[in-house]
Parts: sequence; C-alpha cells; structure tokens
Amino acid sequence: MRIAAILIAAGSGTRFGAGMPKQFLTLAGKPVIRHAAEALATHVSLLQPVGEAAPIDAALAGVAGLLPTVAGGATRQDSVRAGLDALIPFAPDIVLVHDAARPVIPAGTIQALTAALRESPGAIPGAPVADTLKRAERGIVTETVPRAGLFRAQTPQAFRFDVLLGAHRSGLTGATDDASLLEAAGLTVAIVPGSDDNIKLTYPDDLIRLERIMTMPPTPRVGTGFDVHKFEAGRPLVLCGVRVPHDQGLAGHSDADVGIHALCDAIYGALAEGDIGRHFPPSEATWKDADSARFLVHAAGRIAARGGRLANADVTLICERPKITPHAPAMIARLAELLGVDAGRISVKATTTERLGFTGRGEGIAAQAVVSVLIPEQLSSENAGS
Repeated sequence: MRIAAILIAAGSGTRFGAGMPKQFLTLAGKPVIRHAAEALATHVSLLQPVGEAAPIDAALAGVAGLLPTVAGGATRQDSVRAGLDALIPFAPDIVLVHDAARPVIPAGTIQALTAALRESPGAIPGAPVADTLKRAERGIVTETVPRAGLFRAQTPQAFRFDVLLGAHRSGLTGATDDASLLEAAGLTVAIVPGSDDNIKLTYPDDLIRLERIMTMPPTPRVGTGFDVHKFEAGRPLVLCGVRVPHDQGLAGHSDADVGIHALCDAIYGALAEGDIGRHFPPSEATWKDADSARFLVHAAGRIAARGGRLANADVTLICERPKITPHAPAMIARLAELLGVDAGRISVKATTTERLGFTGRGEGIAAQAVVSVLIPEQLSSENAGS
C-alpha cells in the first residue's frame, strides 16, 4: 500500500502578523513546516509540498520522500487539487492532506486514520468540543449552541486517493476542508480521536503553546528482552554481533545471535512495538540465516523514527561456555556501532547458572537485556509501525 501526503503551505498567515508566512517561523530550532514534514515522512513514501517553491525547498531540504514543490492556488481547495494532480503519475493508494502550520502530529493519529480507511473512503482526526458554545450578534449572546456531537476538525486528513481526486474534480466549490467534499457527495467520513496538541499555528499565543509542547523533557521508557537458543553443531557462534570461536553454534532461523535478539526485544518493548518476531517473522524465508545486525539496525531506526535516543543498554549472556569476558569489548564496540551510539552507553557481561538448568548443562545460551530510551513527550507513543 502506497501512502502519499500533500503538505499545504500556500497560506500567507496574515492573522499571525509576522513578517513572513507562519509556516516558516522557527519553532524548537526548526521551521514549523519542517516539523510537519518530518512527522509525515515517517509514515509516507511520497511527500508533495504545495506553495512557494523557494522557501519550501530551503526549509525541507533532505526530508525523505520529498517531491518537487508545486504552486498553490487562490484557495485551499485549489492548492489541494494541485497537489493531487502532481501525485497522479505515482498512483498512491492513500493520500494524507496536512496543514504545514500544524507541526505536531500526535501519537497514533496516522495509524488510526489509515485503519479507518479500511471501512470508509475518508477519515479525519477530531477533538471533541469541551467548552460551552455561544452564538452572538453585535456583542450580545443570542443563543447557547448544544455541543453534543461537535468536534474540531484537524489534519492530517486521510482519503483513498482516487476518491479524493474525484471529489475535487466534481465541480463542488467553497470547501473549507477536504472531508466536506466527500460529505457533500454523500460519502462516509470516519472520525478518529484528535488531540489538543495538534495545534494549528494561527496566533502568536499558539507559538508559545507549541514551544511548550515541543520542548518538554523526554519521557524515559524502559524495555526488557529475553531469548534462548540451543547449541547446534556445524553453525558459527555469533554473539552480540561478534563471531566467537567455539565447537558449536546456536540453532535458529537467522544466525541465532541470542544477545542481539534479546536487545532488539528490549528496544521494541520500550517503544511498545511488539517483539522481534513481529518485525522479522521466522516463518519468512527472507530471514533464514540472516545477520541479526540487520534486526538491530532496524530497532535503532525505530528509536530515531520516534525522535528518541538510546540512553543505555545492558546485555547479560548466560552460559557455562564459551567464556564471554575476553570478547566483551568487541561486542560492546559492535553493538554501539549498530545502534549509532557511544560505546559508553553499552554494557555486555556474562554469568552462569552454577551448572543448573539447560545452560548449566551446556545445552545452549540465554540472554537478557534492559534498555532505557528517551522519547519526546508528544511522540512517546507516536510513529509506531515499521
């Protein structure tokens, strides 16, 4: 399934009152539009910006999946249509439409939207209206408006690509968002939970709120992993990415690196992303005899995709033989290389079970791992997915 995103950045931001369009203001060290683009890029293969090319290209240089910017139109609807037309040659299955002035895409939003498209041609995030609503004329309250069932529509909004393209070509005008085009055509639009953190930068106070959200201290998350492999003759013994001289290797679908497998499970656990079998099923021939280094690089990439960093990792190998201590420095260096961190953040040590159990009888090796990962608060459960 191919997912594309249209990033609308054609507005002038006159209500904000800055000397430049609000989407190019600096927020937490980056342009607002770049925060929005990077949040989308972890979920899509194609990112289509719409607006003035020069400032957009400068702000988004290096963002994954970026397509050449196309010019916007006189209205938001015209700008989205321009983005859709530019995506036609790529034939995406799903398209997200997102405002460049919304730098925070809260946890789980995109996953919920794409899941909703299995049943509906369109889906939007919406935050329930909590305040009492009043209608007023000339400074006088004329009516209290019932708030039951009312939601504040947010972006990104998600659609089956062909449906949204057809809606934009239907001749309907005056749409304030893309979902309203589907509504006018009698098509179903699902609503998934929105968030108060999904702020559209409109007024100067919004910038203060966004700064507060995006500079919150990271959330520490701890994960544990455990793995076991029995010995098997005729296979090399690979532990924590290092080939260790021994008369037997470990049995397994991949290279059976018990240390890396436990470490991957600890990382996935800290991110609440399942275990190694979810990401690399042993039922798939692709992973037969695979170098487990690939698994750890993927796990490290998941940390990066969440905007996080590895604080430390501690791996314990449990066996009577071979002796681990002589190889521990090389193992630490290899794990640090694969994870992209300083070796001072990695610990590898060994213990025995005093000749008790299967490891004590020399039938195999077990490993356990503990990691601490620091994840930005607003992303602490966001961008999950491989």
